[in-house]
Amino acid sequence: MKKIMILCAVIFGFAALAAFRIDAQPEFKFQSETHDFGKITQGKPVSFEFKFTNIGDAPLIISNVKPACGCTIADFTKTPIKKGESGMIKLTYSAAGMGTFSKTATVESNSKTPTKYLYIKGEVLAADAATSASAAK
Repeated sequence: MKKIMILCAVIFGFAALAAFRIDAQPEFKFQSETHDFGKITQGKPVSFEFKFTNIGDAPLIISNVKPACGCTIADFTKTPIKKGESGMIKLTYSAAGMGTFSKTATVESNSKTPTKYLYIKGEVLAADAATSASAAK
């Protein structure tokens, strides 16, 4: 009889845990995960804000945004983003070197998908070439 009581208690405990299990997780919904700056002028940093909404059921917390190289700086919403609220991740590219570029930033969070990647790309032109390219448009 004692074994049956213990077995019932264990089964009841598992059932209670299953009933109270928390499946609430935050989740990103970005407007875009890639941005093309097009042709930009050498030596003039450019920035883009990746906007997102938390479509999950729990507050979203970004723990870190790591650009792949020192030529890109990241800033991001540091407070928890509640369900349905929005936040941003801003990437600034230094545009120091000429030529095409494609850079990645790794976003770490408590999201259902804990690691996301954002991409920026474009082409850095010398000041006179960038002015000519803009005038041709």
